[in-house]
Amino acid sequence: MTPEQESDFEEYVAAQSKRLCRFAYLCCADWHQAEDVVQTALIRLYGAWARSTRSSVDAYVRKIIVNALIDERRLFRFRREQTRDELPENPQRPAGLPEERVVLIDALLRLPKRQRAAVVLRYWEDLPGEQVARVLGCSNGAARNLTMRGLAGLRELLSAEALELFEGVPS
Repeated sequence: MTPEQESDFEEYVAAQSKRLCRFAYLCCADWHQAEDVVQTALIRLYGAWARSTRSSVDAYVRKIIVNALIDERRLFRFRREQTRDELPENPQRPAGLPEERVVLIDALLRLPKRQRAAVVLRYWEDLPGEQVARVLGCSNGAARNLTMRGLAGLRELLSAEALELFEGVPS
């Protein structure tokens, strides 16, 4: 890689690493795993940086992150560590989030992984439907279906959460 390409890569990493970590966290619900997956993605991107175009880099990195998370899930049964589907009482989150955002992220993390990825890509990352399908490796119709089911699940979870919040409040 030329020094100019190296400099471009460093600028990209500095500008996008936090955003990529947030995306990975919303897909996997674990900050440590998100950081590891982003590092893996950036290593893979470094190898392909000379061949990539600036317009396709973001989609390529997101696809690497989603694929790395899927690969980790496949290899999960060979690990000694055991994770649980339920969130711990004090899950690790970024400090200083407003309560509404915490409730939204908790609801998002309860969605199935592919629905969560579709919703995050479409509405958090603001990608068009075609790019969501490309990143998830499915057809446009399947990506729309995943997004629709994810939104329906979020509505259900958030309405149940709202009922719990207002249960003890006098009207």
